[in-house]
Amino acid sequence: MPDEFEMAGVCARRFKPIEDIFRRNFADGREVGASLTVIYEGEAVLDLWGGYTHSNHTQAWERDTIVNIFSTTKMVTALCVLLLAHRGQVDLDAPLCKYWPKYTSCGKDKILVRHVLSHTAGVPGFTPRVTFDDMYDWDKVIRMLEAEKPWWKPGTKVAYHTLTYGFLLGEVVRRVTGKTLGCFLHEEITAPLGIDFFIGLPEREESRVAEIIPAQQKITLLQMALIKLLFPTAMKIYNNPLLDENYFNTRACHAAEIPAGNGIGNARSVAQLGSILANGGCYNGKQILARSIVELAIQEQIRGKDPIAFGRPSAWGLGVLLLNKDLLLGPRSFYATGLGGSICVMDLERNVTLAYVMNRMAELSEGDARSIPLVQKLWECLAVR
Repeated sequence: MPDEFEMAGVCARRFKPIEDIFRRNFADGREVGASLTVIYEGEAVLDLWGGYTHSNHTQAWERDTIVNIFSTTKMVTALCVLLLAHRGQVDLDAPLCKYWPKYTSCGKDKILVRHVLSHTAGVPGFTPRVTFDDMYDWDKVIRMLEAEKPWWKPGTKVAYHTLTYGFLLGEVVRRVTGKTLGCFLHEEITAPLGIDFFIGLPEREESRVAEIIPAQQKITLLQMALIKLLFPTAMKIYNNPLLDENYFNTRACHAAEIPAGNGIGNARSVAQLGSILANGGCYNGKQILARSIVELAIQEQIRGKDPIAFGRPSAWGLGVLLLNKDLLLGPRSFYATGLGGSICVMDLERNVTLAYVMNRMAELSEGDARSIPLVQKLWECLAVR
């Protein structure tokens, strides 16, 4: 039997069926610690947390517990760029070299800002061998990206930019504003709006961070050989740098800015950030982004089988995913996901956002047996008046 767990928070009666599924995930032993938030028409109608912050089950997951959300961070990074577009400081159809003059070699002068946002820039990884420690050195990564040759013609092919996404967009933000992306996020979005989310975690917040618990499933040597044979481009990305989920439990990783994958927050803060898009650019009655920018962000930019995602069909807007029948209700729905299971699903027509974050990693990152039922139950709850 799973250990007993405690759950706290609030849930409006209409959304109680979502709470029931969240509780069941714990009761069935699928969770160690997690939080879940639904914001509907600007109001937090569900805000729950429960379980434990560490694998030894000694510390309860609290209201202000935060955790790494992996690639769900990309949505937040995109939000920073969209804000600069709203302010007229970045042209989404301009080449990166307009803001980053050295980013021109080997045809990179043809890479537009929107190409990076939609994972079509053609620079999904690094050709030289790199380590994860290299990702902590911003200037070193930027020099490597300046020297990198596009793997194919920019704008022609979708391929998930696993780590390069955040550095490419972050360097544009740094050159336009003089601030790192994490600093810009804090000073221009999260601090003014009172949102508890970080890219580059201050040491004073370290005690609140939950432990990442790696997935238990192991790939056999035969499976690995087959994956390498069938998906060579994907393996070129995932083995360079070689990622170990335990890296994300270190102070060095928490402190660094890796804007494609080391954002730290909870379901509440992720939902608050996502709700800016789901509410047409509005947050607590204040217009943060022009609705036209949000409308542009959810327009499909590219569709195809993604070689980095092992051939999975994919469709991208500007920083958000648009294709997953298990998660989306209609043409105004969009989402972001992260390795291990974190997710943020938004709908512009219904003005609703659901965010789920956890510390026990799953093998999938496009929604799993824990999060998909939560999202599907949300759509059912919204259909009931």
